[in-house]
Amino acid sequence: MPTATFHFPRGFLWGTATAAHQVEGQNTNNNWAAWESEPGRILEDDKAGLACDWWGGRWREDFDRAAESGQNAHRLSIEWSRVQPQPDRWDEDALDRYRAMLRGLVERKLTPMVTLHHFSDPLWLHQRGSWENAETPAYFDAFVHKVVGALKEYVSLWVTINEPNVYTYGGWLGGGFPPGKNDLNLAYAVMGNLVRAHALAYRSIHAIQPQAQVGFAHHYRSFWQTHKNSPLDKLVARQLHLAWNESFMRALTDGRFHFLTKRCRIPEAAGTQDFIGLNYYSVDEVAFALAPGELFHKRRFPPGYEVSETGQSANVPRGFFEGLKWAHQRRLPIYVTENGIEDRVDDFRRRYTLLHLHQLWRACNFNWEIKGYFHWSLVDNFEWERGWTQRFGLWGLENETQKRVRRPSVDMYAAICRENAISYATVEKFAPELVPVLYP
Repeated sequence: MPTATFHFPRGFLWGTATAAHQVEGQNTNNNWAAWESEPGRILEDDKAGLACDWWGGRWREDFDRAAESGQNAHRLSIEWSRVQPQPDRWDEDALDRYRAMLRGLVERKLTPMVTLHHFSDPLWLHQRGSWENAETPAYFDAFVHKVVGALKEYVSLWVTINEPNVYTYGGWLGGGFPPGKNDLNLAYAVMGNLVRAHALAYRSIHAIQPQAQVGFAHHYRSFWQTHKNSPLDKLVARQLHLAWNESFMRALTDGRFHFLTKRCRIPEAAGTQDFIGLNYYSVDEVAFALAPGELFHKRRFPPGYEVSETGQSANVPRGFFEGLKWAHQRRLPIYVTENGIEDRVDDFRRRYTLLHLHQLWRACNFNWEIKGYFHWSLVDNFEWERGWTQRFGLWGLENETQKRVRRPSVDMYAAICRENAISYATVEKFAPELVPVLYP
C-alpha cells in the first residue's frame, strides 16, 4: 500500500476563522442581539451571551492555542456596532481592543485576515432600514475608512463582506435572519447595495493602504439535479447556481448584476477584487417542484453521503473541488475562508476535514493559485439562528464555565499545519478508516 505525503505549496496559510458576534459576547447593540431577544427566533431560544468571551479578553488564550497547534493565520471580523455605536460617534476604546487583538495575532506569528461585515449590523443602521436603504453603502464606507485607517499597521488581507448571498437570502427571502422578511424586490435592493458597498470599500482600502489585498467571502454551493435526464431539474439547478453563486461575483467581474428575475448595471463594481474568498460546506441535490414560494424546487443532500448530527450538512468533498474550480475560472488568488462541519463528538469532523483537504491538495496540484485555508472554527461559537445547537470548533466550549475542551481534531489539524501536508501517519492515527480511500 502506498504511503505518500500530500504536500501543500510553500508559504501556505493554515488557520481558523471566527466572526465577532459569534465569539466576542456582551454585545447588545446590534440587530442580532435584538433578534435573539424575540422568542422563537433562535433554536431553543439560545442567546449569544458571553459567547467565547473574547471581549472579556479570552482571545489571548485562544490565540495561544492556535499558535501552539501550528497555525500561522487567523481570520476574524470587526463588529461595526462596537466601533460606531451611534451614527455620530466612534468608540476609540473598541478600536484599541481590536488593535490589541491584531497585535496579539502578529506577535504569535499568525497572519491576520480581517472581515469588515460578517452578518451583524448596528441597531441604528437596522432602524434606518438596514441594507434596504440606498444610503447604507456610504455608511459602510465611512466605517471602512475608520477601521482600515486604525488597523492598517497589522492587516493587509481584507474581506469586505462575508457571504452576501447568505445574508440576503437569510434576511429577505425567508431564511431566518433579521429582519425576517420574504420579499424579492427588497432582496434585490439589498444585494445590489452590498455590491455597491463592496466597490466603495475596495477603493477606500486601496486609497489608505495601496499594498492591501481585498476580496469578499463567497458561500459556494453546488446544485446537482436529482434526475439527470430531466430538463426541468437541469433548469432549476442552473437558475439556482446563477442566483446563488454568480450574482455577486459577476457584478464584481464585469459590473453586470443579475439577481433572479432582475438585473441592472453597477459599473463601478467591475474589477474590484484582488482575491476570491471561498466558503464551502456542502452540496444540494435539487428537483423541479410546483412551489413558487420555494423558487420552484425542492432540495435534499445527495444520497449516499454522510450527514452531520443535526442534518444541516453532508460530507461531499467533490462539491468542494467544484467550488475551487469555479473560483479558479476568475484567474485570481483563492483563499478558502471557511470550511468545516458540526460535530460534538469529533468523529465526523476528522473524516470531513481530511477528505476536503485532499480535494484542496488535488486543486493545488493543478497549479491553481490557492494561498490558504481557514477551518471553521477555532472554538465552538454561537451559530446564528441555530444558536448553540451546532458545534463547529476544533476546541469545544462549555458555555457555563467557559472551559475549552481539546478535541482530537486539534491535534490532527496541528499535524497538517506543522507539516504543511497530509501524511500517511496522520491519516492512520486520526481516521484509519480513510487509509484505503486516500491510499488505494
